[in-house]
Amino acid sequence: MTCAPERVVAGVGARAGAVAEEVLALVQEVLAEAGVLASALAALATVDAKGREPGLVRAAEVLGVPLVTYPAARLAAVPVPHPSEGVRGAVGTPSVAEAAALVGGGALLVPKRGAGGRGGRVTCALARTG
Repeated sequence: MTCAPERVVAGVGARAGAVAEEVLALVQEVLAEAGVLASALAALATVDAKGREPGLVRAAEVLGVPLVTYPAARLAAVPVPHPSEGVRGAVGTPSVAEAAALVGGGALLVPKRGAGGRGGRVTCALARTG
């Protein structure tokens, strides 16, 4: 039996050109790791700079949830367990996936995970909504 929190948010980071299939596969993997049903997913969340990435937009459409974006400065203010200076240099915040999942409050259920190892183009973290 799967026990699911009321609602969760998947924070997603993506390099340019990441396709919806990559995003969907990782989101589904992270949901399964947390023992959360896809029906509990309230939104995909990311940094403003990635809000028009076709892979993210399409993944949100397929999942039937909104793609919510936040300014880099707002995400940079969210304490996260795994900040990255490389991400800060690329988009202006040390975290996209974890910070976007946590920005509304709540608790981190799954810390950021990457798809395809170190060369992957997508990261995802899952948080219970605040």
